Amino acid sequence: MKCGVKFCGGCNPHYQRGDAFRKIQSDLPEIDFEHAEEGPAYDHLLVIGGCTACCPMIDQYTVNGDVLKMWSEDHISKIEQLLEDKVNEKLERTL
Repeated sequence: MKCGVKFCGGCNPHYQRGDAFRKIQSDLPEIDFEHAEEGPAYDHLLVIGGCTACCPMIDQYTVNGDVLKMWSEDHISKIEQLLEDKVNEKLERTL
């Protein structure tokens, strides 16, 4: 599963966004995380905002599945569970 990752610009971060991403990436090695770029299609897009505005523009990305947004390190476990559920759903469809 390919998951694009988009970070906010960091004008008002309330937590270490890079550390949060590295934890998610480490905990879910079965997911191919890539910094989002225009052009490729992603199964899902993870938007990592630094505050409650979670304002990164995402219209330029092609996403076939869900856009998952987080703006607090308190969201890490929920994001991990949602992504793990997506992996399991994809596996069930291929069986």
